[in-house]
Amino acid sequence: MDQLSAMRAFARVVECGSFTRAADMLDMPKPTVTKLVQQLEAHLRVRLLNRTTRRVTVTTDGAAYYERALRILGDIDELDGSVAVSQGSPRGRLRVDVSALLANLVIIPELPGFCERYPDIQIDLGLGDRPVDLLAENVDCVVRAGTIADQSLVARRIGELHVITCAAPSYLARYGVPQHPTDLERDHVVVGYRMNASGRAWPMEFDDGRETLEIRAPSVITLNDGTGYVAAVRAGLGIGQVPTFAVQDDVASGRLVPILTHLSSEAVPLHIVYPPNRHLSNKVRVFVDWLADLFARCTLMQRRTTVSDFRSPPQAPGQD
Repeated sequence: MDQLSAMRAFARVVECGSFTRAADMLDMPKPTVTKLVQQLEAHLRVRLLNRTTRRVTVTTDGAAYYERALRILGDIDELDGSVAVSQGSPRGRLRVDVSALLANLVIIPELPGFCERYPDIQIDLGLGDRPVDLLAENVDCVVRAGTIADQSLVARRIGELHVITCAAPSYLARYGVPQHPTDLERDHVVVGYRMNASGRAWPMEFDDGRETLEIRAPSVITLNDGTGYVAAVRAGLGIGQVPTFAVQDDVASGRLVPILTHLSSEAVPLHIVYPPNRHLSNKVRVFVDWLADLFARCTLMQRRTTVSDFRSPPQAPGQD
């Protein structure tokens, strides 16, 4: 038995939940993948997978073996990559987690250049705003906004997010335009954003130069995903504070209207975070450097506002 091939086949079946999809990912015949997993189970004398006609699930022993096997396979990929990097070709599977909003608008459009430069790196991109346990989930790095609470991780600052308070014209036609942040608490509704780590709603913040106001206004909808949050603001479900990079076209076209523009909101630091390995994997190193360079030159990320000048609060549609 080729134990290394069997471990790779088993890991892929666990991740895909299917022998057929795993075979496609490995570019192997399905019977070969099945045989490799059977040989591994026979070698270990335990059942790693439960198989039914509808699905494949991992057993308790299988889950424990998967976690250890994934680390071993990662170490092997890193070893191969450390040799290949001397020839300018790091290789291996790179697991990255990032918010869908940031990935779709900033990172993915630029990925072809990275893939062309490093053709032997296979990127597994997870999209979401949930907290990720990098070690337990075997994730190489994550991109996160805000303060990084876990001091055991390495957090490299790669930029900052600027936000803008805005609403859809349909919302402003119904509720009017707020003139002060406290108006939001009395006469308006906002789109709520729930932080995955704590489950609490994220407050809106405004700075008038003297103090920072923290506003917790009523909402008719609360979301825990940035893409959904922006979509809800566009739909007129409430006022939102959204990253400027996400709404450039919306403001330019009038689909969203900036409000309370005489007040500022503090920029949120953006980090790429990875475990404190003594020897940083070459594939992670080149990706971190590439991402830092991308954010340094990305005009979407550099713009503090979406229009050149905000001098006066807007009027609601129909007002003079």
